[in-house]
Amino acid sequence: MNYVSKKHRFPGARLPAAARGLLPRLALLALAGALASCAGYLPYDGPSSKAVLSAPDKSVLRGIELVPVNYAIATQLQQEQQDLTFSSYFTEGGDDGQRAAPGDILQIYIWEAPPSLLFAASPLNGDASIGATNNMATLPSQAVADDGDITVPFAGQVHVAGMTTSQIAAKITGLLHGKANQPQVLVNMSENIAQSITVIGAVQHSQEVQMIPGGVQLLRALAEAGGVTQPVEQITIQISRNGQDDTLPLQTVLLNPKENIQLQPGDVVTALYQPMHVTLLGATGMNSVLNFTSGQTSLAEALAKAGGLQDDRANAQGVFVFRFEDQNALNWPTPPKLLVHNKVPVIYQFDLSDPATFFAAQTFEMRNQDLIYVSDAPVTSLQKVLNVVGAVVYPFSTLQNYGVLK
Repeated sequence: MNYVSKKHRFPGARLPAAARGLLPRLALLALAGALASCAGYLPYDGPSSKAVLSAPDKSVLRGIELVPVNYAIATQLQQEQQDLTFSSYFTEGGDDGQRAAPGDILQIYIWEAPPSLLFAASPLNGDASIGATNNMATLPSQAVADDGDITVPFAGQVHVAGMTTSQIAAKITGLLHGKANQPQVLVNMSENIAQSITVIGAVQHSQEVQMIPGGVQLLRALAEAGGVTQPVEQITIQISRNGQDDTLPLQTVLLNPKENIQLQPGDVVTALYQPMHVTLLGATGMNSVLNFTSGQTSLAEALAKAGGLQDDRANAQGVFVFRFEDQNALNWPTPPKLLVHNKVPVIYQFDLSDPATFFAAQTFEMRNQDLIYVSDAPVTSLQKVLNVVGAVVYPFSTLQNYGVLK
């Protein structure tokens, strides 16, 4: 058997000392490059600014509107929100609700000039009251039938649906002419059941509020239901009328008497307990859901409540607000293509490195369920790479210091 000495075995296998020391460094540099080129290997809590800004162009996200916000845009959105009021959305009619409808209870009084010919002769029934001195008869209360008619002695069936009490009285008077001696009629609606307002939600007593002469305003209807059960600043009022509805904070109604509108028969008033909350994610001082008791909160206030932007990782140019916006909120360059429940998915971008944007952040009003996201600065990814590399290098360096590796 041929023997090969150790110093001649595997020629070239032993590298120079300088080359041997360079290999670990090259390996670490290769690892750092691989990590830097593949973000999936690094921990992160959300998309980068570049990923968010490119969202409208991605095939899977196409249709999302990206809106860089300046003071003019913030003011336009604020004005659009202020225009969504009860007084502008609902057209108040002149009807005071005192028109008879099936189910309403009417009380009828009839006078005759002496000598009485019809109603003073004898009681109509046990409930009728006849005044001998003034020749006045009070007919029993009766409900308007399903066909809209009531019955009046000596006048027969009288159709009263859709008529006011004065119109009903005039109609009955005309039917009694020639039968009663100079009749005069007074009609009172004792219960306006058919044309009432429904008040439900966060109130003391959900109930129907009857219409009264002169009409019923919104705050009166809430008072009739015992008032709201939660703090005023956390209550939103929804009015539903003829298949349409609009909402407004109760605090706005209290501060602006113009929004205390006249209600109409059939309106449904719902008091909703909706404390406004905003979700904050990314490089902020606190990732959480923030609740606001005030009816109006700006983006600047929301960020301040979250502790502001993190100095060591936040990208001041990458502050975003995600929201489903109304189609008519802005003058879109092209009509929005993507709608979710008739709303447009919008990403509002704020560049807080520009001092002028702070005026926009002060003006931009947050809405319930908005999501605020602050992206990491680009250098943060490099810092994460260096941390990973350091975690690998440190053990090698320690072993070399102790002479384990040479």
